[in-house]
Amino acid sequence: MTTESTYIHGHHESVLRSHRWRTAENSAGFLLPVLEPGMSLLDVGCGPGTVTIDLAGRVARAVGVDRAPTVLAAAREAAAGVDKVEFLEGDAYALPFPDDSFDVVYAHQVLQHLTDPIAALREMKRVARPGGYVAVRDADYAAMTWWPRVPGLDDWMALYHEVAEANSHDADAGRKLLSWVLQAGFPPEGIVPSAGVWCYSTPADRSWWGELWADRSVKSNFAKQALGHRLADDVALEHIADAWREWAESEDGWFAVLNGEVLARV
Repeated sequence: MTTESTYIHGHHESVLRSHRWRTAENSAGFLLPVLEPGMSLLDVGCGPGTVTIDLAGRVARAVGVDRAPTVLAAAREAAAGVDKVEFLEGDAYALPFPDDSFDVVYAHQVLQHLTDPIAALREMKRVARPGGYVAVRDADYAAMTWWPRVPGLDDWMALYHEVAEANSHDADAGRKLLSWVLQAGFPPEGIVPSAGVWCYSTPADRSWWGELWADRSVKSNFAKQALGHRLADDVALEHIADAWREWAESEDGWFAVLNGEVLARV
């Protein structure tokens, strides 16, 4: 997987605030129709575990893997009392399981942060049982859109792409998932591509989304990497944070995140 130093978001509280918001419904809706109570499921890059725990309620067993010990500790704490889920340290390129171990292998917002997403997909395919599923979902930054047009958010979008490129990652992974899954060797007749959208438009949603990105812009790994790669300075980052707050305070503010999705039969 990616390390803490190269993970563009890192695990600052402003990032985990976003990750903890995620549920099976808002982040794995395309997968839910195929889940059955007797299945086993692996969540690759599980983060703080909210989606893993939610999915565990729909299957017989769920395992979350991540490279970050601190976030795994938070996931285990959140799962206290849930006997169908466990969390392990693991790497998407070398998952610590034998072949054919799980009925479902799921990865949400992971492939965009990898230098070789196709290799990771092949590894997910390896640990999925014949007849099982690999399900992936990633945002597409270039396809995100918002209103009103706050110039500082255009600067944010450009800088985000520059930081991702400096890490050899793909900020626009969502549109490429189908291509990557095909290149990874999944049977074309078993592939179902789709798309999902997160939309932030109510006053509460705007405040939450705008403030967490304002914080990310100056406090998270994104800020550290932008500075470290000499792609921005502190003044530019503060300008972007101010732009997020300006957008959040707009009564007609609206922001949509497009997510590519692929459900692939093994």
